[in-house]
Amino acid sequence: MRGIFIVFEGIDGCGKSTQLSALRERLRSLGVEPLVIREPGGTPVGEQIREILLERPLEMEPLTELLLYEASRSELTRKILRPALEAGHVVLADRFAMASLAYQGYGRGLDLTLVQQCNTIATEGIEPSMTIILDIPVAVAFARKKKAFDRLERAPSEFHERVRQGYRELAQKTPRSILLDGTRPAAELAEQIWKAVRPFFQF
Repeated sequence: MRGIFIVFEGIDGCGKSTQLSALRERLRSLGVEPLVIREPGGTPVGEQIREILLERPLEMEPLTELLLYEASRSELTRKILRPALEAGHVVLADRFAMASLAYQGYGRGLDLTLVQQCNTIATEGIEPSMTIILDIPVAVAFARKKKAFDRLERAPSEFHERVRQGYRELAQKTPRSILLDGTRPAAELAEQIWKAVRPFFQF
């Protein structure tokens, strides 16, 4: 892959979307127009799956939930992500495969090996150049929320605590990942992120 693939991860409300936008604007100011993708979603099929997973009040089995996420991820990988990276583009992602390990693995209790196997199939083995994980207490994250909670966000706080702990453990196990304190001021975080990803660019 000739492109650069940077993924933002963390529990809902951690500030990843804000920091992704900050990095996108910095890159634009330097003459780089990144492609921004999100999970689930990013394709017509993926957006339909997103609605099922997040917007509809449906009860579903953890394995069903995982497979829906993987279906969206597979579509996104084959239609958008792989072609962009092969063409040498910069791709910024609001979540990717690590999210399934955190949410469906640590959060829902699915076997982590099973989740990783599904991730590998869906992503065709594509891995991020860098994964930026923003860590923040669950109570602080949800106090930041200004819109209605989606299906996943309505899960009990114990679920989100497991997800947070999962991200913290995954940060220790995953090469090319960085765990940052999401409670720090946004501008300070943006500078930390830029310092981490700048080596990928020729500026």
